Amino acid sequence: MTIQDRYPVKHVLYPYRRSADQDAEVPARHPVVIVGGGPIGLALALDLGLKGQKVLLLDDHEGVGLGSRAICFSKRTLEIVHRLGAGAEMVAKGVVWQKGRVFHDRDEIYSFDLLPEDGHRCPAFINLSQVDFEKFLADAIDRAAEKGAEIEMRGKNRVDAVETNENGATLDIMTPEGRYRIEADWLIACDGARSPLRDMLGLGFDGRVFEDNFLIADVKMTADFPTERWFWFDPWFKSGASALLHKQPDDIWRIDFQLGWDIDREKELKEENIRARVDAMLGPEVEYELDWTSIYTFQCRRMEKFRHGRVVFAGDAAHQVSPFGARGANSGLQDTDNLAWRLDLVLRGLAGEDLLDDYDSERVFAADENILNSTRSTDFITPKSETSRRFRDAVLALAADHAFARPLVNSGRLSLPCTYDGFGPDDLEGPARSRPGAPAPDAPLNEGFLLDHLGWDFCMLGLGVDVPEALDAHGLAVTGLVIKEPPDLIRDRYLGTAPGAVYLIRPDQHVLARWPSFEAEAVRAAMARALGKAGR
Repeated sequence: MTIQDRYPVKHVLYPYRRSADQDAEVPARHPVVIVGGGPIGLALALDLGLKGQKVLLLDDHEGVGLGSRAICFSKRTLEIVHRLGAGAEMVAKGVVWQKGRVFHDRDEIYSFDLLPEDGHRCPAFINLSQVDFEKFLADAIDRAAEKGAEIEMRGKNRVDAVETNENGATLDIMTPEGRYRIEADWLIACDGARSPLRDMLGLGFDGRVFEDNFLIADVKMTADFPTERWFWFDPWFKSGASALLHKQPDDIWRIDFQLGWDIDREKELKEENIRARVDAMLGPEVEYELDWTSIYTFQCRRMEKFRHGRVVFAGDAAHQVSPFGARGANSGLQDTDNLAWRLDLVLRGLAGEDLLDDYDSERVFAADENILNSTRSTDFITPKSETSRRFRDAVLALAADHAFARPLVNSGRLSLPCTYDGFGPDDLEGPARSRPGAPAPDAPLNEGFLLDHLGWDFCMLGLGVDVPEALDAHGLAVTGLVIKEPPDLIRDRYLGTAPGAVYLIRPDQHVLARWPSFEAEAVRAAMARALGKAGR
């Protein structure tokens, strides 16, 4: 019996139940069908449901998670899930960290602090098993459903075929009790990097395959290592390779070992060989249990377009990166944050379908940024030419004693939210961190935090400048929030040296535009552009 065979089922999130659709004489039609019950599908279903949309989520399993998979969830992801009602539980369960150390053999050559300033509710990162992340989202869906949100989750409902037209899609679904069909006005594919829906539709997924393999070993042990990210180049226990150590909740430690390209996977996954690697790293005196192991080969690739008529792709189904930098699940959550408000406006008839083309353009822009950073990290960690290796080794040799070389050490540029530069007007010489396209920086306000006050809709934020309580803009009421005397941290993050400013914030809490003073027509013009009602 392998470790994987004896790994227990941790969470059943959406057990199979027979639905009325299976007995319908004609296929039932749903406004939104999401395929894939991982973190991306669950977050999107929750976001849309909280906005008042009726959502059906399908998954071919029942929410059973095997192994840790994604474990690093970023500050921006935590801000998103906090707004969805699941963030507090995740932070309470997760291991909070913000510091990392990089070693060459046994010597520390570089360290970093991802959030050196105060005044943020969410930490830089937490480490939390993906199966627990999914459970907290599913729990939030259950709480939302108790309050009237129309979110239905169907486990063991596998999509076997899909047909599309200009009005939506028809899905053939297999269950333990046989087949049935449904129709969808909108179909959202969140079914992972191997996306069956993408294959059914004959859509490409182009990019680069990296010729290397890494072994994941999730180890249960009691250890006094600090809660930091530790990364080794050429470690004493495996010269010419790399390794990573991270703490998770419940005394689980994630270890990644670089194996090389030409390996015998079956041999490497034998328990005695895994233990030999762990023993060499931790020392033979350390007691531990192997909780989960796997070997992965990674790729950086994406679809050419994320929207195909009434079918939209998100998360790993749309784009895939290497795990260095924790950009996979975190960028997928940003997909859902970008998509949900747009699809909500389209479903409510407040915007045309071409608003979803902006989802495509912005998230393709973000995917390219993530792929670029991920590729650079991977090329540094696993150089594939003699020239690249010499450069990498020279940087590592210099970094221990020379500060100029340390920023060149690339053990994975950790996930940051994308700033959609060039997607909105900027008439204020304000701080770069709050420029149009950036996620609105959080800061303490009264007894809470600024992001809590921005709400779920378009918002005008007046900092030392009056704005109306509401402004009608193309059928939408843009709410106003005035902070007469901004606290120091808000002033620092939004004003800099400016005496005051007006910010227009999108429903996903990205800055849409900013001005030194309020002008109603400027706000309406920016709203027209955001809603696709003005020329690009």
